[in-house]
Amino acid sequence: MEDILLKGEVGDIIFQNKENGYTVFTMEIQEEEITCVGVVPLIHSGESLSVRGSWINHPVYGKQLQVQFYEKFMPTSQNGMEKYLSSGLIKGLGPKTSRKIVERFGDAAFYVIEEKPDLLTEIKGITHEKAQRISEIFREQHELRKVMMFLQGFEVSPAYTMRIYKRYKGRTFDIVKTNPYRLADDIFGIGFKMADKMAANAGIAEDNPNRIKAAVKYVLNQAASNGDCFLPKDKLIAESVELLELHPLAVENAIRELQVESQIWQENLAGLDVVYLNFYYYAEMAVAKRFIELSMDCEETDPEILERQISQMEKETGVQLAPEQRQAVREAMSGGVLIITGGPGTGKTTTINTILRLLEKEEKEVVLAAPTGRAAKRMTDATGVEAKTIHRLLGTTFVSDDNRRQVFDKNEDDPIEADVLIIDETSMVDLHLMHALLRAIENGTSVIFVGDMDQLPSVGAGNVLKDMIRSERLRVVRLQHVFRQAQESAIIMNAHRINQGEEPVLNEGGTDFFFMRRAYGQEVLSTVQELVKSRLPKYTGHDGLADMQVLTPMRKGMLGVQSLNQVLQQTLNPPSPNKKEKEFRQTTFREGDKVMQIKNNYNIVWRCFSCQGKRTDEGLGVYNGDAGRILKIDEENEMVRVSFDDGKVVDYDFTQLEELELAYAITIHKSQGSEYPVVILPVYSGPPMLMTRNLLYTAVTRAKELVVLVGLRETVNSMIANNREVGRYTALAERIRNLYDFMNELEVQP
Repeated sequence: MEDILLKGEVGDIIFQNKENGYTVFTMEIQEEEITCVGVVPLIHSGESLSVRGSWINHPVYGKQLQVQFYEKFMPTSQNGMEKYLSSGLIKGLGPKTSRKIVERFGDAAFYVIEEKPDLLTEIKGITHEKAQRISEIFREQHELRKVMMFLQGFEVSPAYTMRIYKRYKGRTFDIVKTNPYRLADDIFGIGFKMADKMAANAGIAEDNPNRIKAAVKYVLNQAASNGDCFLPKDKLIAESVELLELHPLAVENAIRELQVESQIWQENLAGLDVVYLNFYYYAEMAVAKRFIELSMDCEETDPEILERQISQMEKETGVQLAPEQRQAVREAMSGGVLIITGGPGTGKTTTINTILRLLEKEEKEVVLAAPTGRAAKRMTDATGVEAKTIHRLLGTTFVSDDNRRQVFDKNEDDPIEADVLIIDETSMVDLHLMHALLRAIENGTSVIFVGDMDQLPSVGAGNVLKDMIRSERLRVVRLQHVFRQAQESAIIMNAHRINQGEEPVLNEGGTDFFFMRRAYGQEVLSTVQELVKSRLPKYTGHDGLADMQVLTPMRKGMLGVQSLNQVLQQTLNPPSPNKKEKEFRQTTFREGDKVMQIKNNYNIVWRCFSCQGKRTDEGLGVYNGDAGRILKIDEENEMVRVSFDDGKVVDYDFTQLEELELAYAITIHKSQGSEYPVVILPVYSGPPMLMTRNLLYTAVTRAKELVVLVGLRETVNSMIANNREVGRYTALAERIRNLYDFMNELEVQP
């Protein structure tokens, strides 16, 4: 897009969001009036403005300038001064009084207001008190103007400028000049690299201790976003040195200072020096402690009575449990902490339903939960008992000026009310969420964790389910028997073959598992298009938009999420005069599009409606991975309405669209906890770290009725052979083991 630079005077403020600075306004440029939109906070009619941006065509309002950067100047003409003063900037100063001030003092009007406010009393209706108030507000605005212009000099975008000013106000100058790295801690969205650029502009030395400490925390935070709870100290130093281009000794000194300041934790784990951000260390310790405490609440049950109850339940339901399922039921009824793990077709749902019926007969209060909305809905459908997301169960809110810090309503002071808590899809639960969950479970509550340990680990830091099992100190029942009805599904049988390192059986007659060989990337892309548009709807009767999901290992490249979504949007939901659109950054959102929430938003309002359109429920929170469809794009009110798969309806302000992305194709990681009637999986090429066995296994197990692999058989085989699990630096298993052994040693001592 062509970069446009214009200078003029602010005319009318049509719309302004005071929270985020998004503004629609007119500018008068050489007797021509243009409409501008963008994050342009705290502007007023009459101000002179220099704006840089690009032209866009609004479907209703026509040609507009999308502002990227701007610079403000005080009005210099008397007409501009008058408009500025009467713009509402100063409460109680209307058009008549503003005109009198400018007529009386002319070009010196602003100087008089700021420096000689007593002279304003010469104007009828302005008392001494009012003159002082006008001057005070004017000076505050002048201070604000200086801060805004100061930050723009550091190439900070208007959106971040607004956040910084709201946080620091008049302290902004001092903080940015002396330690801009504070912004990386205090302002959501400003990371080390942006702060480092500001520091360079401020002339802060490369070996400044604040810079080195910020870099160390940045490397640890990056590691956490990749799943690691800590880093080996040598690795942390090496990555920090590469980032800073400084001597390792400077980094070691910074690590020492951060430990003294209680921002990080160092210890030796099995001969390895490691470094944690404080939160992850204390979270690991707290999670291990709660597991041990809760696991000690086991009750002795009469085995003969329990066996009779299980047999009676089998007669009532007509379901014959396998030996390992019976074991899981027995263990569940004795309380404490239990892990039930198994692959597809091994009877996890049947086992849980049996446990639920037995608990119901004992009149126990049971609560079901899962990490995502889709997983909770699947759990509800499978059991007939309402399941909530863990976040909703805990009651989450976000606090602080920038909505960065998450707080859970449920904790040790206000715990979850339940005799038994059952958590499904536990492999998706990261350390942070598990820590919050365990804090909210009171002693005496039994907890049953259900999940497939061979699925991909959580998106967030930790590998909690595997660590729980690897600790060998918590009770685990492994369901391994694949039931006869499941054996009839090639999806399930091939999933187990893949998991065991064997090649899948492809394209058998009457199968639900197909492979289509395509030798070139463009052929794979064309075939995927053809499958969703015509071939599979004709073959299966399923709708390409509602019932089929394209999964891919990666985000970039011809067969990555970004490329596939553009192609599939054009294929399944092409432009139409009847469908409104909104372009946001590089994405066009269209009514009818499949979309996904890509970050947790704990404060956004959702509503549920009945078939008759009556509101039936409402609450707060939409979470990373929630998927739905765009119902409506409202240009006039700057709003996009999304209906999510779990029934929630959410209205997004245009400035919130960074939280959504198209979801015709999603990464396999994002598909965890979900099931789709039909899964289409391009298997062509990609980085070895992504093309792994458990990634393929996870993708295949997302399908209920049909899997279609498109690409190269060699790629399928290489993924199965690549059983290299991407290791995560976690110590939860060791902490559970050590704490359990220590507490048992105390018990046996005389």
